[in-house]
Amino acid sequence: MFKIGDYTVCPGHGVGQICDIEEREFGGQTKYFYIIKIIANGMTVMVPTDSENGVRDLVSDNEIDQVYGLLKDHEIAIDTSTWNRRYREYMNKIKTGSITEIAEVLRALFLLKDKKNLSFGEKKMLEQCRDLISQEISLSKGMDQKEVNTSIDGCFN
Repeated sequence: MFKIGDYTVCPGHGVGQICDIEEREFGGQTKYFYIIKIIANGMTVMVPTDSENGVRDLVSDNEIDQVYGLLKDHEIAIDTSTWNRRYREYMNKIKTGSITEIAEVLRALFLLKDKKNLSFGEKKMLEQCRDLISQEISLSKGMDQKEVNTSIDGCFN
């Protein structure tokens, strides 16, 4: 269980800080909710404390190494299906909240960008993935987010 002040990852939203833990009654049952303020946009979300895939811890050092390893591995087949099919598939991966899945989307979009122009939606998605990853790594490692962005970009140069 998380406590007030902890940073956590809320799938589909990104990194947030737990501001409060509230007790609410629904259908005669008392439930507890994390009140999380998302760092990227200031939005506040309520997540049940007993939800299996509601929130997760920030990434570990080992997971960060795996993400950088994945981003540096450019020996993959590039998806050349229509942009809207790719967009749907990538959005589903982002919504899982898994930093590895988000890194896969980032890598695919970065590599695709070298082959052809990305659609407007794909460009926004690339930035969203970079922000989600850099925000989480910077908080986890205590680094500046710009430094992390530079190291992410370095994986593709």
